[in-house]
Amino acid sequence: MSKATVTNDLPIGLKLKQLYELQLIDSEIDQVHIVKGELPVAVSDLEDEIAGLTTRITKLETSTTDMDKDLVNHKVNIKQAEENIKKYEKQLNGVKNNREYDALNKEINLQRLEIQLSEKKMKEVAEQIKQKKVTLDGVKERLEQKQKELVDKKEELNKIIEKTEKEEAGLVKKSEKFKKVIEARLLSAYNNIRQRYRNGLAVVTVKRNACGGCFNQIPPQVQLEIGLRKKIIACEHCGRVLVDDQIQEVEG
Repeated sequence: MSKATVTNDLPIGLKLKQLYELQLIDSEIDQVHIVKGELPVAVSDLEDEIAGLTTRITKLETSTTDMDKDLVNHKVNIKQAEENIKKYEKQLNGVKNNREYDALNKEINLQRLEIQLSEKKMKEVAEQIKQKKVTLDGVKERLEQKQKELVDKKEELNKIIEKTEKEEAGLVKKSEKFKKVIEARLLSAYNNIRQRYRNGLAVVTVKRNACGGCFNQIPPQVQLEIGLRKKIIACEHCGRVLVDDQIQEVEG
């Protein structure tokens, strides 16, 4: 584009070319915004995952510590029961009747059952501790991987932000330059259509006999008119400006 001022009497084809080229630039700016928007989200998701893994590790370690305490308690119970058995067996030597003898034997048997129960629980707890440690090792390994990934992602994010900021500044400058030579009413309509759609497409080509924005079919007669570039034609379904795929070859 060689002209620096707005000229209302430009051929329609050239006006359409200006609009389409502006659209291409603004779409690049939109893409930069998408990239800049996705990366911080990816970093934030990683940080949340790391926080969750850290919390899980803390819970697993606390649970394992509690189980270790249970093991100690069971060992204490066994030792106490063994001492009680020795005491009761010693008392057997001084019994005076069968009732005392039976009572002491009953206590001895109860203590032996207490030992068996504690030993069984110790095996169960030991197996649980083993499983917890396997899980803990797995979570720690995953945490380490995610922490490394976070470092890499942050480095990547910083580089891309630095790159995209320069790229975006150049594109915005280029976009503003194009806007200065486009007819005011066309530019206003263009901006209104862009704001209407999330993808920011206001000017689209006809692709496979359909609108490049909403993908509704364009009648052959309308396609012919678009190719002639005698007037500005909007899609009857979405309102986007339609251009042919040779629009950039227009000279001017």
